[in-house]
Amino acid sequence: MDILIRPVEPTEYDDLGTITAQAYLQDNLLDFGEGDEYLRVLKDVAGRAAAAEVLAALRDGRVLGGVTFVPSGGPMADIAGPNEAEIRMLAVSHAARGQGVGEALVRSCLARARATPGCRSVVLSTQRTMHAAHRIYERLGFLRTPERDWNPIPELTDITLLTYELTL
Repeated sequence: MDILIRPVEPTEYDDLGTITAQAYLQDNLLDFGEGDEYLRVLKDVAGRAAAAEVLAALRDGRVLGGVTFVPSGGPMADIAGPNEAEIRMLAVSHAARGQGVGEALVRSCLARARATPGCRSVVLSTQRTMHAAHRIYERLGFLRTPERDWNPIPELTDITLLTYELTL
């Protein structure tokens, strides 16, 4: 079964927003559940698509997941510096997990980074409990960069995002 990766279309924003939000909620990745402010960001695919490249993974016309690719210097970058691209908000529906969707999305981001003039590496942040995602990143050659680990909500000291980097 082939997976198609392409820029998300406006008619798919709601589906991808729901998949992304549900992936984070079902995996207990949001500190405040439905009341988490970040949930609004996860659902706002239109806002992300206006500031970065949002890719959708589809099979038979059905959205299975997506990712936000932030080219070097993009406004949605959390940790990317000069000559770095960033991968954000990788999410796959629970029904489609284990079918290569996440890896296909990451590979597509890597191809875009390689096609971006001056881009020398791809960086990302991930939560400690995202073990399946860690396996994808490590299988594709990403290395942990603990010196870049960071906390997006300083008042909550127990949230430290792990960082990875792949040199192109």
